[in-house]
Amino acid sequence: MGVYVLIGVIVLLVLYVFITYNSLTKSRNLVKEAFSTMDVYLKKRWDLIPNLVEVVKGYAKHEEDVFEQLASIRANSYDGMTMNKKINVNEQITQGLSKIMAISENYPDLKASENFLNLSKNLIQVEDDIANSRKYYNGTVRNFNNKNQMFPSNIVAKLFGFKIYNMFQANEEEKVNVKVDL
Repeated sequence: MGVYVLIGVIVLLVLYVFITYNSLTKSRNLVKEAFSTMDVYLKKRWDLIPNLVEVVKGYAKHEEDVFEQLASIRANSYDGMTMNKKINVNEQITQGLSKIMAISENYPDLKASENFLNLSKNLIQVEDDIANSRKYYNGTVRNFNNKNQMFPSNIVAKLFGFKIYNMFQANEEEKVNVKVDL
């Protein structure tokens, strides 16, 4: 009788490990899928930057440091970056784009330029898409990290080498309230 109980416990334990492993794998794949969706929009923004910089550069020649900062960020190949590197680089890009948009406020001719208006509209759409995909990505990361860190599934996660993922967080500039001046 004792042997059957021991076999039953071992079978239940092995079954639990299989189910937990599959659950962690499914959650990890959801994180990767969510990042891939967001990555499409991040790449779109990445590709919009040179055009936006060129349009603004013609009007704001003395703002060269902002343009150089964005150029140096974009000097690396986007496709060769890891997920965490893309997250960090895109936080820097967001800061640079904020500076460019602030610069444009000082140049009424630039704000009226059809090229700038078109690029701005595209950038706003891409930023909205990025914001929505960030929400989905962060939700999948939260679910995966919870499974990865909560007992007893954390034992299986550690046993099979599952690592936690970083969330996409707003930087300090994005947390500041927007001043609306009518």
